[in-house]
Amino acid sequence: MSTPETTPDDTDAQTETDTDAEMDLTTTAGGFACKIDAADLETYLEAYATLVDEMKLNITPEGFTARAVDPANVAMIDETLPADRFEHYSSTGGTIGFNLDRLLNILGMAETGDRAELELDQETRKLQIQLGGLSYTLALIDPDSIRAEPDIPELDLAAEATITGAQFDRGLTAVDMITDHLTLRVGETDDGEEALVIEGEGDTDDVDLELTGEECLGLAGVDSEAESLFSLDFLKDMNKAIPKSTEVTLRFDDEHPVMIEFDALPNDDDGELPVRFMLAPRIKSE
Repeated sequence: MSTPETTPDDTDAQTETDTDAEMDLTTTAGGFACKIDAADLETYLEAYATLVDEMKLNITPEGFTARAVDPANVAMIDETLPADRFEHYSSTGGTIGFNLDRLLNILGMAETGDRAELELDQETRKLQIQLGGLSYTLALIDPDSIRAEPDIPELDLAAEATITGAQFDRGLTAVDMITDHLTLRVGETDDGEEALVIEGEGDTDDVDLELTGEECLGLAGVDSEAESLFSLDFLKDMNKAIPKSTEVTLRFDDEHPVMIEFDALPNDDDGELPVRFMLAPRIKSE
């Protein structure tokens, strides 16, 4: 697998050449301005921060969209922040690149109820941010220097289970006590009940969490007896973005990637914020 390209420092301390002057480093067309609850924007971006440090964001007329893949090319994320979640949103389309940690640090200074106002200054190639009386200018980076957005394949996965974020977290916590790999499988328990099983096998100890059909919010594909092994470290990073109260849908198959889908803002009157992670399996050695 190829390693990501080194990204230039996000400063504007560079003398423009004639070529630079013709190239818009912040957006491929037009510009944008928006106003949104700072907490909503922070929640949206935090999901990406579980995998990457720099982000390429598409500013479409319909809202923010982005796909990203981790440097090891093992985990992916696909998420949309629709325009109707903004108090104000105007865009003619384009793409920007920025240091994700730096923008999250800015949003982390917001107090409850603060609104974040963002506007692209195309002349300076910077993002102007207003936040609770705070003004911040964030230098952007060339989106072409950031790793290209991945294609997320359409997979026909046999098993599908929907559980709560709290159940998912409990399974990860249990497995983390003994090993750094986690197995997802569906099938019948020793008592003959259909179940999703989250399990780990250590050098000396084993652990599993069996969630029967009655305990799951949804369970399908049990007859397939699908089973796949995954890196627990990646799942723990993804879990940081999963609220305990949300519904988490897991779709997987034998030695196939797992799709993890959830609403990052459950029980929110302003609508859903759907997130989709994909994680490649670890192939078991014979």
